[in-house]
Amino acid sequence: MLKKIIITLYVITALFLMGFTPQNDQNNSQEEPTEMTWEVLANISKSMRVMANYSNTIKESLHGKKIKISGYVIPIDSKSYVLSKNMYSHCFFCSTSAGIETIMGIQFKNKPPRLKTDTFITLEGTFFYNDKNKDDWTFYVQNAVITNKK
Repeated sequence: MLKKIIITLYVITALFLMGFTPQNDQNNSQEEPTEMTWEVLANISKSMRVMANYSNTIKESLHGKKIKISGYVIPIDSKSYVLSKNMYSHCFFCSTSAGIETIMGIQFKNKPPRLKTDTFITLEGTFFYNDKNKDDWTFYVQNAVITNKK
């Protein structure tokens, strides 16, 4: 029974991720960002624990793709930030219920702006999945640009 559930989860997630494959559009020279949600990252994180080869599926479907994601800013030091699904008081660092899927490293395209803790922002950038360095963030937004700030 457990095998059937795992296989079903894998098939559903694989079909879902295939929706992120780019469509060749000769008329559109600039790629529109894919709306990324924290639920997608949660599904990725759960699936990685079930199947060791899942990281290849992530790379093929999302890695290097332009995404758009919203969340709360958490400063790490004076020059670097992470984007979190939750506010600081409930984030990955402070809460026992938050996992790696609730946080993403941010690498800004230009000089990082000064951002206050818990500022809600929307970013556009390139999704990066880190499966090499276990001491670094698992998920990144590279070349990030803030498109909305509240």
